[in-house]
Amino acid sequence: MALFLAAFFVLTQAVAGQAQDNRPVSFADLADRVSPAVVNITTSTMVSTNMDGQPGMPGSPFEEFFKDFQNQGPQRSSALGSGFVISPDGYIVTNNHVIEGADEIQIEFFPGGEDPLEAVLIGTDPNTDIALLKVEATDLHYVSFGDSDAARVGDWVMAVGNPLGQGFSVSAGIVSARNRELSGTYDDYIQTDAAINRGNSGGPLFNMDGDVVGVNTAILSPNGGSIGIGFSMASNVVTKVVDQLQEFGETRRGWLGVRIQDVSPDMVDAIDGLQSVAGALVTSVPEGPAMEAGVEAGDVILTFDGREVADTRELVRIVADSPVGAEVVMNVLRDGENVELTVVLGRREEAQGAIPASAENPKGAPSTGEVLGLMLSAVNEDAIAQFDLDPQTEGLVIVGVDPMSDAAENGLQVGDVITEAGQMAVSSVAEFEDRVAAAKDEGRKSLLILVNRDNMARFLALSLVE
Repeated sequence: MALFLAAFFVLTQAVAGQAQDNRPVSFADLADRVSPAVVNITTSTMVSTNMDGQPGMPGSPFEEFFKDFQNQGPQRSSALGSGFVISPDGYIVTNNHVIEGADEIQIEFFPGGEDPLEAVLIGTDPNTDIALLKVEATDLHYVSFGDSDAARVGDWVMAVGNPLGQGFSVSAGIVSARNRELSGTYDDYIQTDAAINRGNSGGPLFNMDGDVVGVNTAILSPNGGSIGIGFSMASNVVTKVVDQLQEFGETRRGWLGVRIQDVSPDMVDAIDGLQSVAGALVTSVPEGPAMEAGVEAGDVILTFDGREVADTRELVRIVADSPVGAEVVMNVLRDGENVELTVVLGRREEAQGAIPASAENPKGAPSTGEVLGLMLSAVNEDAIAQFDLDPQTEGLVIVGVDPMSDAAENGLQVGDVITEAGQMAVSSVAEFEDRVAAAKDEGRKSLLILVNRDNMARFLALSLVE
């Protein structure tokens, strides 16, 4: 009797549309509801087919034929991808790499049967691999974005698209991981085991409410096919990009104008007033909004616009999401004290590549010495020539590293230049030794140094424990 009642309970749950453990019995209703808004995208591009320098058939009676074939001139090439409609008047979201370089973009709607519509490109954002298209149409089926931050690891999701050019296809899985970072500055990917293959790029990843929580973008695979590791750009990133592309035809991200690095655990003891591994450590401040606001190298940015900064990745995103020209309050830790600064943000797209090199400073007197496993020399003309340094370089150049030292474990190399120790500029070995002694007198276990390599500055914490 008990067995019969248990079976009856499972049956009644299935009839209601849910399994006993809340798994959906079928994704059919969801697929029916969202499929009219998912599109196939075909792009066409003119490419050169001149194959000069490629292996041919020399001496063969077909040699002249191959020469003629190889020099036919430009030919048209096609590619396939996916996308989805986000408004009844024809705005369509896809990946930038789906339409990049295309001369023509054709949109085919599910279930097909009608002539494809030609799409125009509204704008792209290579940083997040998002593109916005537009077709001339009205009363289209469309889908809405959901809150990707609400998607939890283990939640069901459904991917829809055009894998391998086979036409409309649905796959289902779960959210495998959140906040994945692949290669971009603004990456925030949802990882899923829902099957994603070539051609799925640009298609939507739906939650069980039918809202788009991601744009299917990439897979991790040794063979080019799905092995259950797919990545979708989170909707909360995509919506900001789409809004800007729709309004301006381009992105307009906020720009602070600092070089930064994460705070490591061994830096906590070396930085006055720092209580935990948090914030973004400023390594240099070129001309720009941050310099005008009074930000200095060695500052640790703790909050920005009222939001706590966990690391550099979070700071970059907060700044990028802030309006260009906005006046923002930020708190920094400087010499053990909390300093409040107000910065007027610039525009990142206008500032790309506009970061200058170091400022002019006089050279210190030549001197050499060994400290903390480092053989150091003040920067002079010989050092500038030997290590191909910028003529304006100031500090101590590393001419030798003890392979058994903490300095070696931290990756310091011959030719690196130490410009600060204990958050104070150093230009002689004596000054460096003074910083070491002062840190030891204060009971510190490590000394924070600023290292310049190839015009890129980075803080490191050297152990003082012998």
